[in-house]
Amino acid sequence: MIKLLLVDDSELITGGLAVLLGVEADLTVVECVDRGEEAVRICQQQTIDVVLLDVRMPGMSGVEATKHITETTDTKVIILTTFDEDEYIVEGIKNGAVGYLLKNTEPQQLIQAIRSVMKGQSILSQDVLEKAKQGFQPVKKTADLTSLTPREVEITRLVAAGLSNKQIAVQLYLTEGTVNNSLSTILHKLELDHRTQVAIYYLTGKAGDHDAAF
Repeated sequence: MIKLLLVDDSELITGGLAVLLGVEADLTVVECVDRGEEAVRICQQQTIDVVLLDVRMPGMSGVEATKHITETTDTKVIILTTFDEDEYIVEGIKNGAVGYLLKNTEPQQLIQAIRSVMKGQSILSQDVLEKAKQGFQPVKKTADLTSLTPREVEITRLVAAGLSNKQIAVQLYLTEGTVNNSLSTILHKLELDHRTQVAIYYLTGKAGDHDAAF
């Protein structure tokens, strides 16, 4: 059973999500709250597997709450955003979010995203990835992939294209386990933490650090 915490200052959002997710046999909504501080406290005091977290809330923002949650607990954070919040994308990923989805994501895609992050994957919707690309000023350099093998470069390209590990395996005629192992090697070589950072690095030449310009 995957234990969920829903965090949004709109009861309409949390209530709708609670109903949507509550019907899934492997998902259970532990609590709904409307403050980042409360989300941090609950994650630190209870076993929460995944938190779905809004960005803009009174008090502590979702981006700041993400940092506290990921640094002090094993809870995985999926940030739910709207199009006008793209300035938070890179900072959310930097702070440890393993998922970044739009609030209008199709229900089944959201449910699949929750299950995927529990398997160690990171989720970045294509629309959000496009926003991240637009948020950077043009860069003169491209990503330095010289430390990667040709196969690793191709896997990196497909990650940036938004493909899952399973889809990459099918396209490259590899096992999913081989792709998983290759991605771990890629992360180590590029000194990155998440596949979402790999995608942004490949597309922009920047790793999504504090020096990234919006």
